[in-house]
Amino acid sequence: MTNATAARPARKDLIKAFVASLSGTSLEWYDFAAYSVASALVFGQLFFPSHDPLSGTLLAFSTYAVGYVSRPLGGFVFGRLGDVLGRKQVLVITLLITGISTVLIGLLPTHSQVGALGAALLVVLRFAQGVGIGGEWGGAVLLSSEYGSEKHRGFWASAAQIGPPAGNLLANGVLAGLAAGLTSEQFMSWGWRVAFLLSAVLVIFGLWIRVKLEETPVFQEIQQKGEQAGAPVREVLTREPRALISGILSRVGPDVLYALFTVFVLTYATQQLDMPKSWAVTGVMLGSSLQLFGMPLAGALSDRFGRRRIYAIGAVGGLVWPFAFFPLVGGGSAGLLIIGVIVGLIWHALMYGPQAAFIAEQFSPELRATGSSLAYTLAGIIGGALAPLLFTSLYAYFDTWVAPACYLAATCVVTLVGLALSRTGAPAGSR
Repeated sequence: MTNATAARPARKDLIKAFVASLSGTSLEWYDFAAYSVASALVFGQLFFPSHDPLSGTLLAFSTYAVGYVSRPLGGFVFGRLGDVLGRKQVLVITLLITGISTVLIGLLPTHSQVGALGAALLVVLRFAQGVGIGGEWGGAVLLSSEYGSEKHRGFWASAAQIGPPAGNLLANGVLAGLAAGLTSEQFMSWGWRVAFLLSAVLVIFGLWIRVKLEETPVFQEIQQKGEQAGAPVREVLTREPRALISGILSRVGPDVLYALFTVFVLTYATQQLDMPKSWAVTGVMLGSSLQLFGMPLAGALSDRFGRRRIYAIGAVGGLVWPFAFFPLVGGGSAGLLIIGVIVGLIWHALMYGPQAAFIAEQFSPELRATGSSLAYTLAGIIGGALAPLLFTSLYAYFDTWVAPACYLAATCVVTLVGLALSRTGAPAGSR
């Protein structure tokens, strides 16, 4: 049965679902982005002190990776619950997990206060952040997309995709404001903590929106017909393995591209090119601002021209752009750095905007939360989790930007393979 046969939700419910999906993912990516920026600028010194700044950064990025490695656990547990219990209940839990973990990071004692215990606690809380986000994405995508029609699914599903640039913009804005308004000593001492503690306000707002929202029409229909999967993880692996492989591979390139232009670029610009931190942060903020409009635009374009076509354009652009970006910024120009980051994030938007609808459409409705969550989280391990660490290590080992650029290009090829393996449209019987 399609959406056309079900009662169509009122437009106010569509908008409410869009806001609920956007607000929650924005909060969780604010938390994640704050950690990413702090890993590049603060955590290496405060939790992993070393005489070699590069070694401290590598260790800090290792804890960054923990947040990706833990995502499959969240995807496994909460994706399954999303198909069994419903999308809404799961999203309230994941919001609380990520929000509380982030507030606690803002209260952590540093290495100078408690030694290695501070780093250990940081890793534990980072792990919890990853679990929350691993369970969040699949449910958030379905919350907005299952309120809308198939015809406009790309646009409505993009609500969850706006979360990363919105959260990244908020996190970088808060940290940039704190860095500008405080001395270096104040920022390193307590200023960075404010960014993490502020997430408590966003948690309250996100919970208020989600608690008031009803379950999606699609899941209500599945419940009424008793079509919930009994063992959704097993059924995804046995019934729809190609869909899972396609979803995983398609996500690798966007994750790595995003890591380069929002995380590694901060370290590269400041440590290798001796540029002020504010230049790179400005580029990330402007690029993220454009993505707020670029994500839903790309989703809408995929409704008209096809998911794979728009996605593939972004993947090809992401493959080529690093070979232009690094030579452009090598001269130390602030303008070229900012433009380079913005263009990189435009290619990312063309992939990330249609991604939510693209992955959800690979799976049958009764397996959609589990399949989408597993594809999202498993891809994170081989994509975003290792990207900052590999970018830094490759540059350090080869002493040239060509190595990181080739790495990104290879991951975009992987994404193109995932697109080639995909279904061209929603599976039969999709709602």
